[in-house]
Amino acid sequence: MLRYALQSLKARKAGFIGAFLALMCAAALVTACGGLLETGLRGEIGTERYSGTPVIVAADQNVHHVTKKKGKTKDKAKPLDERVWLPSATKERIETAPGVRTVVPELDFPAYVVGPNGRIFSGPDGKESSGHAWASAQLTPFRIDKGTPPRTDHEIVIDRGLASRAGLAPGDKVTVQATGSPSTYTVTGIATTPDGDLKEQAAVFFSSDEARRLAGHLGQEAVRGVLPKEGVSTGELAEAVRTALGDSPHEQVSTGGDRGRVEFLGAAKARVKLISMGGAIGAIGLLVAVLVVSGTFALSIQQRRQEIALLRAVAATPKQVRRLIGREAVCVGFAAGLLGAAAGLPLAVWLHGKFVDFGTIPETLKLVRSPFPVLAAMAATLFAAWAAARISARRISRIRPAEAMSEAAIEGDRLPWGRLVAGGIALAGGVVLFVVLAALHTEPASMPVTYLVVLVISIGLALLGPLTAKGALAVLGVPLRLSRVAGYLAAHNARANAKRLAAVITPLTLLVGMASTIIFVQTTLGNAAEHQVRDGVTADWVVDSTGPGVPGAVADRIRGLPGVMAVTEIVHTSVRTPGLDKYSVQGVTPRGLASTMDLKVTEGSLDRLGGHAVAVSDVVANSKGLHPGDTMKLLLGDGTPATMSVVAVYKRGLGFGDLTMAHDLVAGHIDNPLSDSVLVTVGGGAKRDTVREQLAGVVADFPGAVVTGSGRMADRQATTHKENAEVNYVAMGLIVAFTAIASVNTLAMSTADRSREFALLRLAGMTRRQVLRMLRLEALTVALTAIVLGTGISLATLTSFSIGMTGEAAPAMSPVIHLTISAAAATLALIATVLPGRITLRSSPTDTIAD
Repeated sequence: MLRYALQSLKARKAGFIGAFLALMCAAALVTACGGLLETGLRGEIGTERYSGTPVIVAADQNVHHVTKKKGKTKDKAKPLDERVWLPSATKERIETAPGVRTVVPELDFPAYVVGPNGRIFSGPDGKESSGHAWASAQLTPFRIDKGTPPRTDHEIVIDRGLASRAGLAPGDKVTVQATGSPSTYTVTGIATTPDGDLKEQAAVFFSSDEARRLAGHLGQEAVRGVLPKEGVSTGELAEAVRTALGDSPHEQVSTGGDRGRVEFLGAAKARVKLISMGGAIGAIGLLVAVLVVSGTFALSIQQRRQEIALLRAVAATPKQVRRLIGREAVCVGFAAGLLGAAAGLPLAVWLHGKFVDFGTIPETLKLVRSPFPVLAAMAATLFAAWAAARISARRISRIRPAEAMSEAAIEGDRLPWGRLVAGGIALAGGVVLFVVLAALHTEPASMPVTYLVVLVISIGLALLGPLTAKGALAVLGVPLRLSRVAGYLAAHNARANAKRLAAVITPLTLLVGMASTIIFVQTTLGNAAEHQVRDGVTADWVVDSTGPGVPGAVADRIRGLPGVMAVTEIVHTSVRTPGLDKYSVQGVTPRGLASTMDLKVTEGSLDRLGGHAVAVSDVVANSKGLHPGDTMKLLLGDGTPATMSVVAVYKRGLGFGDLTMAHDLVAGHIDNPLSDSVLVTVGGGAKRDTVREQLAGVVADFPGAVVTGSGRMADRQATTHKENAEVNYVAMGLIVAFTAIASVNTLAMSTADRSREFALLRLAGMTRRQVLRMLRLEALTVALTAIVLGTGISLATLTSFSIGMTGEAAPAMSPVIHLTISAAAATLALIATVLPGRITLRSSPTDTIAD
């Protein structure tokens, strides 16, 4: 059977090219996504700051939720966004461990050098700049390249790369913006590391007392580095430290590659993101592959109806026919999988690079290279090919030989009952998913379901494809018949060959539906959030920052200005519940909040916001059953437990966050306590422009602070959402590209197989130009049908998504972008139909019939 399958493939190479290309693209996609997934699971985060310290002790950065079921204990952990600090008492316990030479405390806080023209210098390529105590320089280790260490609270040492970018030398005076008001320091030294300049950050070193003042967190350290005595190995030292700590679940000992996740908290969170993205894209890509390749194989089997009918007529059993087609598919899948997996390796490198460029993952999280993604892609491709072929060959392998010969001559009109039932179930499943999607109120939960809805509905339409095609042609055939020759034949051919037409409509429908959904789900979410912020900020002016943030001293000075009625400082972070739910939080100044911000409160009042009070969005309130007067247990940004009292419920959570708390409470538990923005409302009959001039005078003393209009926050919201959306566009765009390639393959296969039909038309008197015109009209009919179906699927999906996320049926679909998608689909249909048609029509009609 295998030999016959190989001979069949050799004889019908053209018929399998479409399936081969589709499977190759699927293998490349699965390989690339597998590489990202493995990087998230096993990727090593490189360390820089702690490269000279073999053992690092840090607080557990995760929130744990322990459950017991049927005698089994399950510990589920989720990371916090802010650093969890260690108590200072940890030092004494570590020092008792044998083999410990020195325990070095580390403080870590934002600290940015400001140039004489007010320019704020960050790390290399815009990365973070951090402050530390010079006593912790040995963790890298840093050494003085020029100058001397800081000896007083007004002296600093900076790394060589930062000194080069800022043009500083020992003896220069410079302003540093850290966690409070900007202060002036004298640069006493330039430091470097054994590996040269820092690549992932900038470092500013202070005296121990000054670093402690700026870092806050009294009685705590960010981490503790442990240096060994001579002759003590890293493994021995780590084990001794763990024993000294008593295997405390709140303190973690890290060595080797694990030190990087302690240094770069963002890299650890990026691993989680890579796991979710890689798994979701790979799974959706595989489902798309099965759907598209099923259509390709179905078309290929339709083109081989006579061959399969003859096999059945000469006593081939249904099982033998299915085995033959299945082995052909496996052979095609194996070859496509090899080439696709090879192409997927550089694709994974490209994807990793794009995610680094977007800031989704840091450069320190290196791409993992192993054979596992390749093997997974090969297995997935073989399965997709085998499953698609068996699904496509199911009916024609089971019918009687006489019926097979009959169907080989004339395409049957009736769909099998099994296919009708399966199509109905798929459409019903899609309707259920619409309802589920409308009930989901968080982006992480909604996004996978959104794309799944498009796939399930597309599967239903594919199963009922011939009926869908006939229904569309019943409408479109009327204008086509106005063209007496080409249009009439196009309408007649399309209606008579509904199965062939359905096979080419399905991938185009999926292309339009998926592309529209991917793009417009982001605009729907972004527009809703932007409008909420634009409508909710009632302040006259906004003080923003081009640096690390706005110091509290700015707000204090603004409050003393004449004509200023209310000043609201805003910081942002996230918190978790003991059950691991994650919520975005804004910390605001309670006093005067009603004059600067309208959250659209539906229950309770913001007047009592302060202390451990919290206002919750209606999404959180509905999901948790919360009302004013209820209590809510939270873990703040740095893991500090807090029991909050609910004082209000508001509607504008998409723009302002899930929770709203007092500014001082939130700022005391985040790494950067500087405000993201300060809202200012004018009152007392003062003129807005006069107050703006006063504000400009205040911010002139604070580097990076700027005065903008109230629309600035909405603009920033739009920019942030656009940056986040770019990641989804790149990731899901691969699936759209794959679908586009599959659409072209299917259309080209369908056209190339019609050589005898074209030859008969030519012999009956049609010119080459008339045949090509007929093909163009057919292609436009297919494209229009796919555009209408794909748009309908996308619009219904986006409506459900909008209801769930915003509470309103308001999908944001740009007419220009939608027209571009439609034009691209129509262009692909025309090219994939007309080009093979031109090639086919080059042959003489008589020669074609003779062959």
